[in-house]
Amino acid sequence: MELSVLNIAGKETGKKVTLNEAIFAVEPNNHAIYLDVKQYLANQRQGTHKAKQRNEVAGSTKKLKKQKGTGGARCGSILSPVFVGGGRVFGPVPRDYSFKLNKKLKQLARKSALSYKAQDSAITVVDSLSFEAPKTKEFIAATKNLGLSEKKILVVLPETDRNVSLSARNLKKVKVIPASNLNTYDVLNASAVLMTESSLEAVNQMFGL
Repeated sequence: MELSVLNIAGKETGKKVTLNEAIFAVEPNNHAIYLDVKQYLANQRQGTHKAKQRNEVAGSTKKLKKQKGTGGARCGSILSPVFVGGGRVFGPVPRDYSFKLNKKLKQLARKSALSYKAQDSAITVVDSLSFEAPKTKEFIAATKNLGLSEKKILVVLPETDRNVSLSARNLKKVKVIPASNLNTYDVLNASAVLMTESSLEAVNQMFGL
């Protein structure tokens, strides 16, 4: 699949790039995508939730009333979960939600996500993307020139660029990542993927192609 290379003014440069079929034209595997997205979201969870059990709640340990003769249940402690202020039964405890996936499966998921974007013609390639200083106004102008201003954009750079990242930081619909951080969730979460020529090469190298 060939794409025309544009500049940040939205005009064609006369150059074309060919998307690697081994990355952008594979048969998408939805189950691999599901597992990779599930792992990504699980890894975002801190797992620091905690509720106190009855042995952790502060309160008196005195027996509430006598054992027999009241006609009611044998209440032993005000820390019991049946009382207000008592401990919680089977409450959440700190845990690690992360889990492992095979490298080949993760690569298949990312290729599948990129292939979906290629099928939808949602990939735009520019010759370069850089600013002399962080300027959100210039970044917005570039997205308008490229016809992406109304879309949720994933910007893929060959490496971290501080000026570009700061220029897009306050824009809710834009996320900037280096090619090394490319992941299935971000690709699918965006409605358009903006890449530079050099970031395409970096993606090829990431997949060993």
